[in-house]
Amino acid sequence: MPVGLGLVLTSAVPIILFALLLFVVLAFGGVVLLSLALRYRAGTARRQGRRWVATVNVWMTSFSAVLFLFVAFLMSFWLGPTLQFALAGMAIGAVLGLLGLALTRWKVERQQLFYTPSRWLALIITFAITARIAYGWWHATHPRNGAPDQQHWLMTASATQFSLAVAGGLIGYYLIYAIGVRLRLRRHERSRSA
Repeated sequence: MPVGLGLVLTSAVPIILFALLLFVVLAFGGVVLLSLALRYRAGTARRQGRRWVATVNVWMTSFSAVLFLFVAFLMSFWLGPTLQFALAGMAIGAVLGLLGLALTRWKVERQQLFYTPSRWLALIITFAITARIAYGWWHATHPRNGAPDQQHWLMTASATQFSLAVAGGLIGYYLIYAIGVRLRLRRHERSRSA
């Protein structure tokens, strides 16, 4: 191989690696944005209320909530007050779940119950997920300065604690929402049979 060609290839390798890394980062960002857009779209879709689906949602979300709280309790032995963050997140999520039930549009067509969740609450939930991703990135790229007791509680909270709060909020929201949908379907079935 001629010397000039070897020199050109060795100088082109860093450029190719940089271009490949840039492509991977942009592709990852695109996948994250696409998943957030699909999450919002699925959260605002009109659904037919089915009893078995609502029952499975209640049971599976309840199981998830119990398992989540158990794991948060175990983590609190090593990572500090993670259970408090998880419970606070679940409480906020429960309030949002009640608000979501109040803002849901319910419609009866041909003796079937249909419902459309609130677009604003779906946007808030999508924003919470986005904020958690952004906070994780920010927390990982910015070192802490100063004593922990002189900083705001949000700055001293670990990424794990904040993640548990957001996850607790999502689980609390979906648990209350699933229970509310199930109760609404039961009431609809009673009124239809009467």
